[in-house]
Amino acid sequence: MLESYVTPILMSYVNRYIKNLKPSDLQLSLWGGDVVLSKLELKLDVLEQELKLPFTFLSGHIHELRIHVPWTKLGSEPVVITINTMECILKLKDGAQEDHESSGSSSTNLSTAEYAKSAVKQRRVQQTSPSDPDLPPGYVQSLIRRVVNNVNIVINNLILKYVEDDIVLSVNITSAECYTVDEFWDRAFMDISATDLVLRKVINFSDCTVCLDKRNASGKIEFYQDPLLYKCSFRTRLHFTYDNLNSKMPSVIKIHTLVESLKLSITDQQLPMFIRIMQLGIALYYGELGNFKEGENENLVCNTKDILGNISGTEDETVSDMQYSTQCINQEPYMHQDDDQQQGWVSWAWSFVPAIVSYDDGEDDFTGTECGTILHQQKSQVLKDPIISVGFYCTKATVTFKLTEMQAESSYYSPQKVKSKEVIRWEQEGTTIEVLMMGEPFFDCQIGFVGCQAMCLKGIMGVKDFEENVNRSDEDAYFFSCGENLSTKGMTYLTNSLFDYRSPENNGIRAEFILDAAHHKETYSEIAGMQRFGAFYMDYLYTMESTCGKVSGNQQDLSSAKSEDFVNMQEMSTKSLIVGPLYLRLDSSAGHRIMKMIACAVEHEYEPYNKPKADIVEGNKTTPNSEEKTSLEEYVPTRLTSFTILKCTITVSMAEFNLLGHLLPIIMGQKSSCGLLNAISFQPLRPLPAIRILVDKINLEHSVPMYAEQLVQTVSSLSQPSDNLLHYCYAHCYLKIFGFQAGLTSLDIRGSYCLPASIIPSFSTAVYGKLLKFPKYWTKRSHVPQTECIFELPNLTVQATRAQTLLLQTIYQSWFHHVGNISSAVVNEVLLNEVFQTLGVKSKNPLPTLEGSVQNVELKYCSTSLVKCASGTVGSIKICAKAPGDGGKEKLIPLVQGPSDTRDLHSSKWLNESRKPESLLAPDLVAFTIQSPQYMDYCHNSGAVLLASVQGLAVNIDPVLYTWLLYQPQKRSSRHIQQQPVGAVSLGIPVTRKKEDEVSVGSMPLAKQQSNQASEYASSPVKTKTVTESRPLSLPLKAMLTSSETSRNPEERMKECIGTVWNAVKCLTLQLEVQSCCVFVPNDSLPSPSTIVSGDIPGTVRSWYHGQAGMPGTVVLCLPQIKIMSAGHKYMEPLQEIPFVVLRSILEEGDAFPWTISLHHFSVYTLLGQQMTLNLVEPMGCTSTLAVTSQKLVASGPESRHSFVVCLHVDLESLEIKCSNPQVQLLYELADTMSKVWNKIQKKGMLYQSSVYTESITGPAPPTSPIKSSVGTAPPDTSTYSPSGDFGTTTEADSVQGGDDSPFSDSVTLEQTTSNIGVSSGRVSLWMQWMLPKITVKLFAPDPGSKGTEICVVSELEDLSASVDMQDVYTKVKCKIESFNIDHYRNRPGEGWQSGHSEGIFLQCKEKLVTTAKLLEGSHQQHGFLSLTYTKAVTKNVRHKLISRNERRTFYKLSEGLNDGSPHFLHEILLSAQAFDVVLCFPLLNAIASIFQASLPKNQKEKSKSPGQPMRTHTLTSRNLPLIYINTGVMRVFFPKTEEMQHDTGVEANQAIKEDTLILKIGSVSMAPQADNPLSRAILRKDIYQRALNLGILRDPGSEVEDRQYQIDLQSINIGTAQWDQLKPEKDSSKGGVLTENERNSQNPALEWNMASSIRRHQERRAILTPILTDFTVRITAAPAIIFTKIISPENLHTEDILVCGHSLEVNMTTNLDFFLSVAQVRLLQQLVQANLIGLEPSDKVTEVGYITCFLLALLWLTSDIYVVWWKKKTCK
Repeated sequence: MLESYVTPILMSYVNRYIKNLKPSDLQLSLWGGDVVLSKLELKLDVLEQELKLPFTFLSGHIHELRIHVPWTKLGSEPVVITINTMECILKLKDGAQEDHESSGSSSTNLSTAEYAKSAVKQRRVQQTSPSDPDLPPGYVQSLIRRVVNNVNIVINNLILKYVEDDIVLSVNITSAECYTVDEFWDRAFMDISATDLVLRKVINFSDCTVCLDKRNASGKIEFYQDPLLYKCSFRTRLHFTYDNLNSKMPSVIKIHTLVESLKLSITDQQLPMFIRIMQLGIALYYGELGNFKEGENENLVCNTKDILGNISGTEDETVSDMQYSTQCINQEPYMHQDDDQQQGWVSWAWSFVPAIVSYDDGEDDFTGTECGTILHQQKSQVLKDPIISVGFYCTKATVTFKLTEMQAESSYYSPQKVKSKEVIRWEQEGTTIEVLMMGEPFFDCQIGFVGCQAMCLKGIMGVKDFEENVNRSDEDAYFFSCGENLSTKGMTYLTNSLFDYRSPENNGIRAEFILDAAHHKETYSEIAGMQRFGAFYMDYLYTMESTCGKVSGNQQDLSSAKSEDFVNMQEMSTKSLIVGPLYLRLDSSAGHRIMKMIACAVEHEYEPYNKPKADIVEGNKTTPNSEEKTSLEEYVPTRLTSFTILKCTITVSMAEFNLLGHLLPIIMGQKSSCGLLNAISFQPLRPLPAIRILVDKINLEHSVPMYAEQLVQTVSSLSQPSDNLLHYCYAHCYLKIFGFQAGLTSLDIRGSYCLPASIIPSFSTAVYGKLLKFPKYWTKRSHVPQTECIFELPNLTVQATRAQTLLLQTIYQSWFHHVGNISSAVVNEVLLNEVFQTLGVKSKNPLPTLEGSVQNVELKYCSTSLVKCASGTVGSIKICAKAPGDGGKEKLIPLVQGPSDTRDLHSSKWLNESRKPESLLAPDLVAFTIQSPQYMDYCHNSGAVLLASVQGLAVNIDPVLYTWLLYQPQKRSSRHIQQQPVGAVSLGIPVTRKKEDEVSVGSMPLAKQQSNQASEYASSPVKTKTVTESRPLSLPLKAMLTSSETSRNPEERMKECIGTVWNAVKCLTLQLEVQSCCVFVPNDSLPSPSTIVSGDIPGTVRSWYHGQAGMPGTVVLCLPQIKIMSAGHKYMEPLQEIPFVVLRSILEEGDAFPWTISLHHFSVYTLLGQQMTLNLVEPMGCTSTLAVTSQKLVASGPESRHSFVVCLHVDLESLEIKCSNPQVQLLYELADTMSKVWNKIQKKGMLYQSSVYTESITGPAPPTSPIKSSVGTAPPDTSTYSPSGDFGTTTEADSVQGGDDSPFSDSVTLEQTTSNIGVSSGRVSLWMQWMLPKITVKLFAPDPGSKGTEICVVSELEDLSASVDMQDVYTKVKCKIESFNIDHYRNRPGEGWQSGHSEGIFLQCKEKLVTTAKLLEGSHQQHGFLSLTYTKAVTKNVRHKLISRNERRTFYKLSEGLNDGSPHFLHEILLSAQAFDVVLCFPLLNAIASIFQASLPKNQKEKSKSPGQPMRTHTLTSRNLPLIYINTGVMRVFFPKTEEMQHDTGVEANQAIKEDTLILKIGSVSMAPQADNPLSRAILRKDIYQRALNLGILRDPGSEVEDRQYQIDLQSINIGTAQWDQLKPEKDSSKGGVLTENERNSQNPALEWNMASSIRRHQERRAILTPILTDFTVRITAAPAIIFTKIISPENLHTEDILVCGHSLEVNMTTNLDFFLSVAQVRLLQQLVQANLIGLEPSDKVTEVGYITCFLLALLWLTSDIYVVWWKKKTCK
């Protein structure tokens, strides 16, 4: 009778899964009590069909199956099922198989769990069919329950293997046994009784080994890797609690597993495969492959993810929970890492362990729930969800990362062996994973561990830093630690587990569980979690609450409720992760090991599992009704994640070795270097400087909607969604950092760190960002932001001495500037002592500290589908210096202050007016908004916009800054590595490397090959014989550069960059406001007084200005206010809410130009002692217009380039400059100080110069020749030579000076040649024009002749204009001055300013002085007083044009090859000046010259150095000198008597006819670079000269050997005497600013007609001129030296300068000299010479004058062809 119940149960299982079994034989054997079945084949299709896994079985068999049934003692002995050697091989299903099965299995898409449930249901129905109604149901039921509750299952040698690609994952468990135990967890035959409604079971696993290997293309594993897990044993305890004897299911299920020691090992070749397996688990869990297909119900997937194993259907929670529980039994021990990722599809485990819980319960449960909703109507008792608790506990776990090396045996054909070496190990103590759930409404997972640490092992990349022979302490090896150890913490990680003797289950008490979300959060807070664990704690909570009410259609989609249940589910998911105090030391050993792990992880070629889906937006979206909108407004389910690090200490030490150059290319996806590295003996460096970073707390919060796609699809269909709904359509992230601080520390020989020197004091910051989910649904709403980011920084301060910054620079360079080198790290001992001072010892000369702070920084970034924009503000910036002061007190010197009220600082009046202190409510220093289109084609509708405003800034360039910059530690004592053997190379630099460096100068050895290292082999099992002896390979770095990099010079790259920027700038709407920046440059330190607000620079200066102590000389430079506005733009507030709508659309290209640029209030003044202020530059400003146009060029290459024309027009206000000797002295001292500082900085190499690093690329500089032309060494720039430059139009439509009006139109000039070159050849051309109405320069000096008198010289230049035209092939500068006058005034005490002697005239370009003849008639030309043109052109472009057309011919070269010795550029100067008068007075000139005489204080004067050997150079050569054309009008120089001389001779008679002025007149000066009669040259190198003569290139400008000769003609020179009263202009009735009568007449024609008579009288004034020398002409011919530049080696442009001809000079008088001289004139000459010789003693002066007079007379008598006439004057008695 009993057999008829028990036998079908066992037979149904065996027959269902095993092939070729006869049920009759099995039944007979079973009745005998023992069944032994051998070599059984599993039914793979049945397994796959029932399990519905994403895997397919390749094979599966059982070696032996034993079933022992004690029929006679069935009530007291257990049924034993033994499986000996069960093996299964699985692989991932391919896509075709998946699709076929999914399409044929069911018409509706069901979840994995539902498949599993349906399979179990069918099986349960079949199993319960053979029931016998004769036996009493109660007895049979209790007996079957006793049998099932005590079944023992034994599996010996379970083998599972999974294959994919080249991965083979195998699991082997030697034995697993499941049996029933008593309350002391000892083996016993137990049953549920009325007094003890508890059932306990134990599963013991012995020797679990997990291997991960790689197979080749044929499927064979060539060599075995170390196992991931080797012979790990663990035990599992199961505890079931029932409400009563008739309970269908246990009310509480507890399954806890304990592992004492878990040792994982991963090699470098296993790491990519291990990551691949992890990715597979994640992909399966998230439904990205397997049974989850496209279009599957999204809520099932999401729900499965969220509940972590709780099945998403609501029909049968109990079965779901049981499936999960038993799954954990089988899977948890060796897959615990994927505890929360392996759910949903592994519930099949339930079918293999039928005896864990009551079989009868499940039977009734399935039959009941099959009916679905009928159950609720027919059953009075509703089933209650059981409480399931699953736990995994590990006492100690280690993960070791190893590097493998393949070793070849002596025979070539012998198999390869793999040797592995440990490099890094992770140790973890007290690990806990606990899961608590009750059906669908509640799920909680807690993970934590007590402590963890990481350590370095052995060596890495050839550096044996932790080998056995290196005496390193454990403190050095451990670089990471977190939490505590178990010895101090205790066994808190086992609290309330089945392995805790204090738990309720082990004391016969029913456990209480917290199943309420609010109560759970209160109990399991961050503090409670850290008290239990200490290192890491994670709490994941999912709850689902139901609220009664009608559910809308959309809400059904968003929840997991069935359509029949009118229940609104409110789901909530929160994750909380807390990391305890951690310590990380990042040194070379740890850094290289971590980078090596990353490099190994990325070095694989696996295809990703989840391929991105195509964005398909459904067109027919239904708009929700008002009820649905209301329900959405009330509650939207979200997932919240919080990650917190409580306290963090990171120490980054200086790199003792640096081989990151071998790892970074692999990580960046480039090819790795093929060579191996030498094994290097390592010695640690002590003391070792380091940067220490402390963070009090880091908090990261993240929230995302649970059902994002349905939510976004619904909300995007609304016409006007509320802000609340829009908020939930984003993923939000909030990062907060509290108490971040950094400092410098040092590790000494004892292994302890010194007290850190603070660099960054504690500060906090926050970042917020949000990302729109599924932006494909928002394409029609361009205003909805897709991403948004906000950054807030309340305060940041950085403080450091120069020594600290140098140490920081050393640490930085050790990591980044010596990549690829294993160099000896050297730390200056003086530097370390300066940074880390001994406690209690005061430094003799403490260094100044710079401290900079920035406050209230707020930045915001936002992007939509059309635009991206950013805005932000910077509250204030302050930089100050703390320097040692008098009496040991520290003085504070402000250096930079912003914002500062600089509106009144352009004038010195603010020093004497009341000034408000800086307000706390001052505007932000910087406020800006920028918006640009996402795509360039969109910019036609919405151009880029930049709005910015910068408030005033005060800068103090204090001498303490120079002290800070110039600090340099002494080089005398440097600490090398401690305990280094004598004669050893530091860090073991191999000798081969040194030799290689000597051989290949400028190259860097990148690859060294040695086979005795285990780290650097490619992770591939391909057999390769390792070469053990190979020569080190040196690759020149130059050869590694790509051709595009070597051929493009910086100028080309700059032009390309300009072309790229143009597309963004051409439609830029710009609004820029910059307030004035005031720069104070004091001669001595200006510490801030204690009465002034800290950091107030203007307040400090004003306090010193009015203070008792003498104020140091200070130069105040007030930079102008700047306003830039683009065309058509109206003013907006600079800070806008982003994104904002652009008011004016820029539709046409370049419409944003021209820009209007306004500058105001630029001034310079000096502050001297005794409250004295002197202006240098009076306040001025300008208005300019910038226009840019562009046109495309037809390029020869594949890319079309743009040609740019940049035009800048500047209208300046009048400029007034004042200067005196104290100001010059102050400026000279300041400039001298700055130049010395700059020279010291350059000399000591403290500035980082890129030339140091580029030198190795270009090679060493060749030895320089003593005769070297700086121009000749420049390579000819072929990129700027354009054959098409012969034609085109000029870029200047309104050229300053036309070719026809030019005084040099008779010769072919460079200016005319370049005017014909247009922009067709160039890519960037620049044209600038300046207009300046007036420049006034006032020079003040004391009169050397009379004390208390001051002289002022006023220079006035009017109507200045200048233009600059820059093209690719030439640069042209033109300058024009309309008028130029110099006057001088004198200020006597009590008289005020009056005109000086000679009517105060020094230089006059206007016709104020009366002449004896109208010499100035017709001299007023169009261009005004002065016209200057400077042209610089590429020689190749213009050389053939500078020759007249009848001489045009083929050009020849002396040099062979591509490069010749001709100069690269030709220079030309055209100067044209009109008539002007000069009144010379040498005492006045001497007084003016004294203004610019400055001397240094005695203590600053340097010792004069002995002159060295003079270098033989030739600066005045035909190569260096420009082509000079000069043409001037009449020049007259007057030498009048001074007032003192006139007073001395005033008693003489006939003063009316007394001549007191000497006049020198030069009719014109002309100069040209061609001579009418060339000089014959003295030739030094006749071979070169003759060859050039034969080729006909001697006269060609810019040729290699050019015989250029300059001709200067001085026309119509005469000398005479006259009376000053007849020459001087009539006195003006008014001074300064009012026009004289003559000027009025010339400017008012109507007035000229009305006043014709007075004008006629004025013009009749004549002066009588007595000649001394009549007109004569002088011609000067000058021929500079000829230098031939010979190119010795074209590769490195090594040249030699050869002198062909020296200088030649010839002076000719081309006319006769007629000389007339009288005694009065001789006396006048003597008086003038005597008065104008300044600086001689009186006695010497008389003697000197006598000598000069005698010399003049002797010269006149001895000169041939000179007619001398003596005029004897008769005296009337």
